[in-house]
Amino acid sequence: MDITTLLGWVLAIVLVVQGITIPKLGNFYDVPSIVIVVGGTIASLIACYPFRMLKDIPKHIGKCFRGKDFEIPPTVDKIVELAMIARKEGLLALEEKADEIEEPFFHSAVLMIVDANDPDKVRFVLERRLDDMAARHEEVRGMYLKGSALAPAFGMIGTLVGLINMLKGMNLGGSGGASSLGQDMSVALITTFYGSALSNIFFHPIAQKLAVRDAEEELYCSTIIEGVIAIQSGENPKNIRENLLGSIKASDSTKLLAEDFKPGQTGE
Repeated sequence: MDITTLLGWVLAIVLVVQGITIPKLGNFYDVPSIVIVVGGTIASLIACYPFRMLKDIPKHIGKCFRGKDFEIPPTVDKIVELAMIARKEGLLALEEKADEIEEPFFHSAVLMIVDANDPDKVRFVLERRLDDMAARHEEVRGMYLKGSALAPAFGMIGTLVGLINMLKGMNLGGSGGASSLGQDMSVALITTFYGSALSNIFFHPIAQKLAVRDAEEELYCSTIIEGVIAIQSGENPKNIRENLLGSIKASDSTKLLAEDFKPGQTGE
C-alpha cells in the first residue's frame, strides 16, 4: 500500500487547520460556499467527461493508495526464465508457461512470439497497445487536472456572488443592509479558500500520483516488449537480464546483477 497520498492529504489539512486555529475553525464552515465550489466543480466535470470515465473515479483514487502494481525486477526474472526455456526447448514450449502469467500484457506478448509472428509485427502491435494505454491514462489524468483548474474558478464565481449580494444589500442612506454584510462577505472570501484548497490538496495530487503510476506501467510494458523480442531473437538469457535491468535505477540493477547464475542457466 502506498500511504504517501493519504499522508499528504492529512498533513495538508492539519497544517491548514493549524493555521486557522481551532477556536476560529467554525468561521470557515459555510454551506453556500461549499455548494458553489464543490457542487459547481462536480457539475462541470460531469458536463466535461463521459460516464465511462466518471464511474471509474473510485478506481482512480484507489490506484493512488495502492503500492506499485508493476515491479520490474521480478518481471525481468520471469523473462530470463522464459528465455532459458526457449533456448533449451524452443518457443513453442513457452505456451504452457504463458498460461501461468496473469498480467494480460505480458501474457499476450509471450503468446505472440509463440505463434511465430514476425519480430517487427510483434514490436509494432505491442508498442501500439502501449501508446493506446498511455493515451487512456493521459485522458484520465486530464480529468483531475481539469478539476484542479475548475475548483479555483468556481471559488472566484462564489467570490463574485458574495460581492454582488453585499453591494446589492448595502444602503448608503444609512438604513438596512448591515445585517447581511458579514454573511455576504464570508461567501465572497471563503469560496476562494475552498476552491484553492480543493485544487491543491485533492485534484492536483491525484493527477500527479496517477502520472507516477502511469510511468511505472509504461516502464513495465517497455521492459516486456524488449524482453520478448530478445527471447524471440534467441539472445543469451544473461545478456537479456543485463540489458533489461538497465531500465531501472542503478541500485536495484547492481544488486540483481550481483546474483550469480547457476551452472547451465545461461542456456549455453
